[in-house]
Amino acid sequence: MDKKKLIIIGSGPAGFTAAIYAARANLFPTLYEGFLSGPSGGQLMTTTDVENYPGFPQGILGPKMMEEFRKQALRFGTTILTEDVLSVELSKRPFIVKGGNTQLQAEALILATGANAKRLDIPGTRDGELWQKGVTACAVCDGAAPIFRNKDLFVIGGGDSAVEEAIFLTKYGKKVYIVHRRDVLRASKIMADRAKKHSKIEILWDAVIEKVVGDKVVESVILKNLKTNQVDIKEAGGVFFAIGHSPNTQFLQNQVKLLPNGYIDVKPGGTQTSIEGVFAAGDVQDHLYRQAVTAAGSGCMAALDAEKWLSAQESA
Repeated sequence: MDKKKLIIIGSGPAGFTAAIYAARANLFPTLYEGFLSGPSGGQLMTTTDVENYPGFPQGILGPKMMEEFRKQALRFGTTILTEDVLSVELSKRPFIVKGGNTQLQAEALILATGANAKRLDIPGTRDGELWQKGVTACAVCDGAAPIFRNKDLFVIGGGDSAVEEAIFLTKYGKKVYIVHRRDVLRASKIMADRAKKHSKIEILWDAVIEKVVGDKVVESVILKNLKTNQVDIKEAGGVFFAIGHSPNTQFLQNQVKLLPNGYIDVKPGGTQTSIEGVFAAGDVQDHLYRQAVTAAGSGCMAALDAEKWLSAQESA
């Protein structure tokens, strides 16, 4: 079984940035970019214009950005394997990483498998329909885009995240509707009060969006009241899912410590997990910011942490 100094699992901004730094430090990283689990590049592969990443004043398409990240990782000597990681064995070193086609040993490991936004299966919102054409799952990422300005916007959810996204969108939209299937918000009292008192927010109680309609972009939503069964059609410029994210940690089988919300627990101010020699970067350990730029930053941190740890092992 081949043994590698450093293996990186994941190919979003965190994984590729970790690879760039690790390769430049002569750690000769091997990166599993995935295959059936999703496209190389992570969530940015499903976005259109990225306008908030520094260095791109005119914006850049998400897939194009990740293509450039990948090229840069390759330029410095990263070995990229286009396959999924099925499982890892972390009980002893070297660690064992089992991929779809390969099985490798690793002296150190960086977990950068990201998280997926939870979405409801609503007609019109699916991939190939209006997803990323006015339907999104990140108001902070996309809300400032011209497509949403001075339009009626709809946020699906009832927790703190939904309220936070709705308040953020009031800076750009004409009016923001929170669509919640219950008659009370799950959000904390202070956040719920902010939503109820905000002049540009209206809460649609006991309601669901049954369909999102539009030709090339979102144009309207079909709403249904669950108590009265009344159906209404409202003009819309955007629909935002705000029902949480799921970190991609299933393959770890609870071998590293997770937070109560399922994200990987890392040492404060660093990327070290509960297992020595295993580091985590990007959205798989970040439930607060979830931005490409913060993911890339933590990928850098993980590579530096791994380099320092490996050096300490060699000199011990």
